[in-house]
Amino acid sequence: MLNVRRLLLLTEAAERGSLTAAAEALGMTTSAASQQMSQLEREAGQPLIERLPRGIRTTPAGAALAERGQTIRRELRAAEADLDAFTDLDQGTLRLGSFPTASASLLPLALTRFSRRYPGVRTVVRAGVLDQLREMLHTGEVEKALLWDYEWNRVNDDALALTPLLDDPTVLVVPADSPLRTLPSLRLSDLADQEWITRADNHPVADVLRRSCHRAGFEPRIAYASHDYQEAQAMVAAGLGIALAPRLALTSRRSDVRLLPFGSDVPAPTRRILLARAASREATPPAQAMAAILRTVAQKFTGADLDRTQLGAVRRGVHGRA
Repeated sequence: MLNVRRLLLLTEAAERGSLTAAAEALGMTTSAASQQMSQLEREAGQPLIERLPRGIRTTPAGAALAERGQTIRRELRAAEADLDAFTDLDQGTLRLGSFPTASASLLPLALTRFSRRYPGVRTVVRAGVLDQLREMLHTGEVEKALLWDYEWNRVNDDALALTPLLDDPTVLVVPADSPLRTLPSLRLSDLADQEWITRADNHPVADVLRRSCHRAGFEPRIAYASHDYQEAQAMVAAGLGIALAPRLALTSRRSDVRLLPFGSDVPAPTRRILLARAASREATPPAQAMAAILRTVAQKFTGADLDRTQLGAVRRGVHGRA
């Protein structure tokens, strides 16, 4: 049977392209790593790496074995996280994952309620994009995570147990004095001659804009690519263009923009906000309690046109009775 520690050494070396770097990552000397690698090759009965003037590269057999090592490493990290959960249960440590929109809307209210009800539980929150959050769940770095998806990129992962929290519709962001506010029915096809504010760096909402406009029969003319929703709102307020955004991302709405909903027959997508955990691990009591609180908090953000008055009521809930 192959030695797991040596297999993890091969995996690190394959990823880093260097046996020396792999040794440092695993707390070994380069000499010891070289000896361990030679022993692994004897166990495997064939060469696994090729030593280059600078670094190494894997042979086909080594690459296949390193890929297996990634899976083993993931499971070992998950096992360590399971043990940590049992160890920390008396202290009550809850590890959560989240993404920026949720962290600016749902999560603060949930955390406030949770800390008031369970003051002895320490909560740690890790932020990330969708793929990072899924990896954190798989490795056990977080026990629960808030995720999102659209109809074209559903989170289909048998290793995750998913609980839908709410549907987050796409809305149109326009200047406060925009004549579009007077339209009896808002349709994307009526916006073909508009300039658009989008998100930079291949942000998901840029994909939403392209897909929505293409379904409505036109190519959007991009006037500005912003790096966050506040910047996008500022450009809309300045009259540079209009924007699409998920409604939950606009809970901190500027007073000089308005949010216009689309009709149900308009091809503007709705994203799902999900609460996820690893299906192979039962939720700890703190995680179960947080899930119940998040379900309750999500109802405050469901089905409402999030204007300033309603937002004020939601925010007051953070400081009001739990």
